[in-house]
Amino acid sequence: MSFAANALKSFRAVSKISATKEFTFELPKDETLGLTYTSCLLAKYVTAKGSNVIRPYTPISDLETPGTFTVLIKRYETGKFGNHIFSLNVNDTVSFKGPIPKYPYAANKHKEIGLIGGGTGIAPLFQLIHAVSKNPADKTKVSLFYGNVSEDDILLKKELEEIQSKNPEQFKFHFFVDKAGSDWKGQTGFITKDYLKENLFPASADNVHVFVCGPPPLYNAISGNKVSPTDQGEVSGALGELGFTKEQVFKF
Repeated sequence: MSFAANALKSFRAVSKISATKEFTFELPKDETLGLTYTSCLLAKYVTAKGSNVIRPYTPISDLETPGTFTVLIKRYETGKFGNHIFSLNVNDTVSFKGPIPKYPYAANKHKEIGLIGGGTGIAPLFQLIHAVSKNPADKTKVSLFYGNVSEDDILLKKELEEIQSKNPEQFKFHFFVDKAGSDWKGQTGFITKDYLKENLFPASADNVHVFVCGPPPLYNAISGNKVSPTDQGEVSGALGELGFTKEQVFKF
């Protein structure tokens, strides 16, 4: 598995507040990514000093779409890769390789899944949601708890609301913002243990699983951080207090 250059086909801003964009890259004609759900890609660029900068990204586009794939990237002031990719123009290239497997998801593997995320951590969670929603045979119930600073920061909101509206019994999405406008109809504040206790299945439920992805403060509050890429670590935070075990929680 080696890095291959992919040309940037298009990009668009997806947040009115934060510097977040969707970047669509080209694949050879009629070729698909060949990824499985919950796997990701590694992206690389070489600095002027010859150092490799490598970051993982989860495609948000359908994995079976031929010829292109799309990733969601937020630029931070000191972020090396984000600043690099935000400086690119159409037809410039980025090197990718993959797949990098994460969790071995399959249709109906669990009766219910809970997805807890913040910011661009929505990418792998959305990939899972999309996998369930596109497969009529997959009856997995999905609950999403997604936090952001403001309503304008909610990424993929239109796509998520469309999925939920088509099957509200299977998909239940809960949006949280720190700064609520006068017209906001979702939740205000952080995702809390008490809210999860009321709206997420209990740890004692049969064949359930929780997936978490977001910035370090979210991991600290919800599940605890991973020890390493190969060690998920014990479950702490809100999920730990609610009785969820290491076998029931996956941290992206």
